[in-house]
Order: sequence, then C-alpha cells, then structure tokens
Amino acid sequence: QVLLVESGGGLVQAGGSLRLSCAASVLTLSSYAMGWWRQAPGKEREFVATINSNSKSTYYSDSVKGRFTISRDSAKNTVYLQMNSLKPEDTAVYYCAASSHGATREYKAYAYWGQGTQVTVSS
Repeated sequence: QVLLVESGGGLVQAGGSLRLSCAASVLTLSSYAMGWWRQAPGKEREFVATINSNSKSTYYSDSVKGRFTISRDSAKNTVYLQMNSLKPEDTAVYYCAASSHGATREYKAYAYWGQGTQVTVSS
C-alpha cells in the first residue's frame, strides 16, 4: 500500500514558487524525522532537506539553503516543502521520505518513500 503521497508539483517559470505536500496514510509522521529528496533524469537521488520529529531541527543541502523551507503539521499528518526562487536546475522528481533514525542526509536512514511528484522549472 502507499504510505506517503506527494502533491503540489508542476510547471513553473524560473524565479517562481511551489509548495509540495506529503500526506501520510497508516504512518503517524510525528514518530519520524522527515526528508525531501529529488532525482533528475540520469542523476542519483540527492538530499534536499530534512526535519526532525519535533520540528526543532532542520537541515538543507547547500544548493537549496535560503530558498527552500521544510515544515510539518502533526495535526494534519503532513510535511511540506516551500520552494521559492526556483531555478531550472531544481527540475526533478521530488520524493518525500520518513526516517526512524533522526533528521539526516544519510540515504539508508529513510525507510519509507512516496511515489514522487514532478517539478519542472522553465528558463
């Protein structure tokens, strides 16, 4: 069954903004650190951002720091990625993932993954 479902992707011009959402089924996300990852065609999946279970710690890749913000709403069992000042190089499939080993950049810590949502930024 699908445990995490991303939404909010789409086509946007450079400099624009999008907000991605990740909704959970079955999983109670407050029990997990959450992360956003992305993968462009022909490239490995790369870390974007992560947030711990109580929202007290966040970490970002250098490429998105200052432009993207990760947040979560435990009442809605949802995590968000606000993306501002988008660049063509942000184009990728964005994945939501859950970690039971804290907020980390370590790929293997993420046990549950969504199906991904496409973000395309035109120049």
